Amino acid sequence: MYDEAVAIAKEACAAVAVGAPSEEGQHIGPVASAAQFEKVQELVASGVSEGARLLVGGVGKPAGYEGHGGFFVRPTLFADVTAEMRVAREEIFGPVLCLQKFATEEEAVAIANGTSYGLTSYLQTGSAERVRRVVPRLKAGMVEVNGARRSPRSPFGGVKQSGNGREGGEHGLREFLEVKAVSGWTD
Repeated sequence: MYDEAVAIAKEACAAVAVGAPSEEGQHIGPVASAAQFEKVQELVASGVSEGARLLVGGVGKPAGYEGHGGFFVRPTLFADVTAEMRVAREEIFGPVLCLQKFATEEEAVAIANGTSYGLTSYLQTGSAERVRRVVPRLKAGMVEVNGARRSPRSPFGGVKQSGNGREGGEHGLREFLEVKAVSGWTD
């Protein structure tokens, strides 16, 4: 199914529009800062130099935004990414999708857990049994199954180098509380 997934991803990524946040419509805006723009550009360049197959996008700003002051990034798709590549190991936080091939469920879980980050994992499957089996094994602060968005009332946060702690929901409120243990209280 890998080749089919690559073809679908290529079509979807090529269709991603870029535009200013002030514009109406379906599009992505710029990344947040010059530092983040440079980090994304460096990681995209590393993907190319380390041998990932570039299918969409690449280094530089999207067409029409080259002289623009915003930090616009070309939507980018890599196929044939391996676990040793920086684009597989580091959080990019930009419009970059990296596809890795796997043969077994165990291999897929190992790929998902094989970085020092763990903000969100995504699982796409038609099997409720697989959801129950795989989700507990994913080392991430959040897991989205079959494209379902997390509730705004649910906790937000990661594990490993993606942070420890939660925002949102009851768990986020606990971050602002102090617990006091009292021994020997008498009336």
